[in-house]
Formats: sequence, structure tokens, C-alpha cells
Amino acid sequence: MIYLQIFWAFFVPGILGYGGGPSSIPLVKKEVVDNYGWMTVTEFSEVLAIGNALPGPIATKMAGYIGYEQGGIVGAFMGVFASVAPSLILMLGLLGLLMKHKESPRVKRMTVVVRPVIAVLLGVMTYDFFFSSYESVGWLQTAVIGALSYVLMERMKVHPAYVIAGALIYGALFL
Repeated sequence: MIYLQIFWAFFVPGILGYGGGPSSIPLVKKEVVDNYGWMTVTEFSEVLAIGNALPGPIATKMAGYIGYEQGGIVGAFMGVFASVAPSLILMLGLLGLLMKHKESPRVKRMTVVVRPVIAVLLGVMTYDFFFSSYESVGWLQTAVIGALSYVLMERMKVHPAYVIAGALIYGALFL
């Protein structure tokens, strides 16, 4: 029964919390603190603080921790799965709908229009990252890391995960 409660405590905020983790936190608090009484407000705020300090989505981290506290490893799995299940279900449904109508002229036009938007979003993000790096470490470091990353990934076909790990190690040692 506890696993069903864990699932429901994180599935409902996943459905109703439109806007991601920050909008679902009050809903999770309502379930965890008020409905089930698994934590006090103070304990919940501590879990929230720890979750905000770690990288990644806040809702899944909280779901994993609270699920683990209540139901062990299976509880952690149920909590995390329940927090991503609404998005997963919607994505599979939309993908199925798109695949069903992939030959439709409207769907083809939609995908043609979306590609440049994604390219612009990635370009703006790259621009922001570049100038943030330029301001914090200087133009020489930024240029060397950027050029080396380009050579490693595009010319030598090194997996991006290794390039990122190498950049992290370089930053930890030299910056």
C-alpha cells in the first residue's frame, strides 16, 4: 500500500504542476506533509534545500529521496517514476499522434518551422555560455577550451561526455 501512496503522492503533482519543479513543490508539500504526514514542514524544507543544492530537476530528486525514506529502493523508484510518468505519457501520446499524421502537409510544415526555432534557441544559449565564460575566465581560456572542444568532437570524433569531463578536470585544476 505504501508504494501506491508514494506513486500517487508524486503522480498528482506531476499532472497538476504545470511549469516544472517550482510549480509542483507546493503540491508535493501538500501530499507529503499534509495528506500523508511523512514529514514535518521543517524536514520538507530541509529536503527542498538539499534538492536545490544538487544539479538536476528538483521534483525527481525530492521524489527519489522521499520515496526512499518511505519505501526503500522500490519506494525511490516509484517516486521518481511517478514524477516523470505524466510527462512520459504525454510525450508518448504526442509522438504517436505525430507518427500517425507524419505524412500530413500540416505536420511537415510544423516540423519545418520548428527546426529554425530550435537552432535559434541553441544559438542564443551558446552565445550566453560563451560570454559568461569570457567574463569569468577571459578570452584566451575561452578560445582555447572552445577550439580544443571543437577539434576533439568534430575532427577526432571523441564522445562529448569525455570532452565535458576533460573540461571539468581542466577547470578544477587550472581555473
